[in-house]
Amino acid sequence: MRSVGRSILAAIALTAVIGTTTACGTDDDAGPETDPGASRAARPAIPPAPGDHTLALDRAGAERSWAVHAPPGYRPGAPTPLVVALHGTDQSPDRLRDTSGLNALADTEGFLVAYPKSLNRQFSRIAEQGDDINFVRSLVDRMVKEWSVDPARVYATGFSSGAELTYALGVEAPEVFAAIAPVSGAFAGGPAASDPNYKPSRPVSLITFIGREDRNASRMYGGLSRWQKNLGCTVGTPVWVDATRTVNRTTSTCPDGSRVVDYTVNGMGHAWPSASGYRAAVDATAAMWEFFAASPRRQ
Repeated sequence: MRSVGRSILAAIALTAVIGTTTACGTDDDAGPETDPGASRAARPAIPPAPGDHTLALDRAGAERSWAVHAPPGYRPGAPTPLVVALHGTDQSPDRLRDTSGLNALADTEGFLVAYPKSLNRQFSRIAEQGDDINFVRSLVDRMVKEWSVDPARVYATGFSSGAELTYALGVEAPEVFAAIAPVSGAFAGGPAASDPNYKPSRPVSLITFIGREDRNASRMYGGLSRWQKNLGCTVGTPVWVDATRTVNRTTSTCPDGSRVVDYTVNGMGHAWPSASGYRAAVDATAAMWEFFAASPRRQ
């Protein structure tokens, strides 16, 4: 009888889960998400407004959260660009915020910033460790629906292992991101990253920053070369951006219409070159936003 009772209870629980997932209305690409209405009932609703906020959704029984910074000029209902910023291994979203200086630039340029938090030490593409490709898809979907994000102006950046997920988002979620900006990270993830067919199915432009003294620099250059090769890009000639020749920039053009811009920072190790981070002749945060602003998603 105990066995029968447990079977009945399990069946009831399974029915409840199936009903909840169906009610959510998420598509197959976004992956399973529990009823967002139930989640909001358990936590205060966050109305879109300027300032700093923490948002969350439930995925596969786990609460996933992200910080949002909205500039002073943000107005709900007005289409607004979004930059998703992914922290590195053992780095907090707050640390990335402070290192990158993205909030200060957002206040000046009028875009939203979302800082997702990983479940464990770092972001992962593995379902049991967060399924972060689909988590970020769900995050962006929420921001588009509730925070007036312009779907044609959604961008991603990340540092270190967060940069690796940024590359993966460019390939696996090209319908979401118009351009990406991995910082001190490699194009190395994915089940078939070395496969020539592992590339965006629609144009996704790329800007990246690599420190010549980074212990993983060769891996990063190898990944960048693979991205360019997979897309059949024509690689340009490096040019110095400063008189002391500490930073050079290479611009590549690709047959699908996307662009690839890479900066090499001599003397820099594993860091984020910016006004508030590693001081260099290039401010990665300012350079990536200029690149993003010129790279809306092509319809």
